[in-house]
Amino acid sequence: MADTSITRLHGIVTGSVQGVNFRTFTQKRATELGLVGYVRNLPDGSVEFVAEGSRDALESLRDAVHVGPWMAVVENVDAQWGKPTGEYRRFEIRY
Repeated sequence: MADTSITRLHGIVTGSVQGVNFRTFTQKRATELGLVGYVRNLPDGSVEFVAEGSRDALESLRDAVHVGPWMAVVENVDAQWGKPTGEYRRFEIRY
């Protein structure tokens, strides 16, 4: 049985993940999965994302960011589960 309870996933993706459409890739996948939250580049060259939705959908997003778009080289995804805040209405790219 699928887990439909809402939860939160916060992740930091490191590697060659800026300048390769990683934010657009993440936003597209999250939206397809029905998730809300955001993705943004960080000054240290990593990408941060926060997503809320079903655990199954969040696990699919986590799997997707481990691969990333074709030009990306993902070295690590540090992902932490947490309680949802309900503050997001859609999944956006933040600048």
